[in-house]
Amino acid sequence: MGLRRIGGDRVSTDRPGPPKRVPTLTEVVEVGSPEAPAGQPAPVPAAATEAAAPAAQRAVPELNEEQIAQRVLLGLQRQVDAIVEQRLRAAVTPALARLTDALVRELRTELASTMREVVVQAVAQELSRHRRR
Repeated sequence: MGLRRIGGDRVSTDRPGPPKRVPTLTEVVEVGSPEAPAGQPAPVPAAATEAAAPAAQRAVPELNEEQIAQRVLLGLQRQVDAIVEQRLRAAVTPALARLTDALVRELRTELASTMREVVVQAVAQELSRHRRR
């Protein structure tokens, strides 16, 4: 038996081969029935096939009108949300760009005005110091 370490654990590298034939979900496998030759499906009794068909149909959950309506509504809400977001972005983007430009211009004007005031005060203080000497 071959072993190798993976993350501190010993893991077997010997694996059994795949089965020669795997039944599909629609087949009924009887315990103790002989294997069919390779390449040929195993014979399935007609009674087993008829019994399996209603069971397979019952396995699919039936949806009532309310559940279908909820699914449709959820799908529509997702689509509407995507469309509204896309259109809102398209409509708001130019407006936000204009507002941003206006805000930048206003801030530059205010900053320039404030800097002029600060420079005027600094020059006045410096002149006052030189006159005292």
